[in-house]
Amino acid sequence: QLQLVESGGGLVQPGGSLRLSCVVSGFTLDYYAIGWFRQAPGKEREGVSCISSVGGSTKYVDSVKGRFTISRDNAKNTVYLQMNSLKPEDTAVYYCAASTYYGRVCATQSDVMNYWGKGTLVTVSS
Repeated sequence: QLQLVESGGGLVQPGGSLRLSCVVSGFTLDYYAIGWFRQAPGKEREGVSCISSVGGSTKYVDSVKGRFTISRDNAKNTVYLQMNSLKPEDTAVYYCAASTYYGRVCATQSDVMNYWGKGTLVTVSS
């Protein structure tokens, strides 16, 4: 059974850091592009970052550039999202998702993702 499970969320003060993990099972991570998305209360889901299946190309939404870093460890079937200099506006449920597109590019559009995790809550507050 194909599954994505996020972890690493929690409560952090502004300026702090968190590392989210997305562990995949039921398929080999090597052949999938992975995206991180978030949904804040009362807002639409937003694509945050993605990493391609070939070459590890990455993309970031402008609001997190320079603060967030996506990476993948195919041997561990895990994708990470390192989040630094967190701001209250980063508060949201964060989801990872997998796309069956195999190539050197990735996209942060929800409609290109085939599989989704259930999310982990990140709260940035003092």
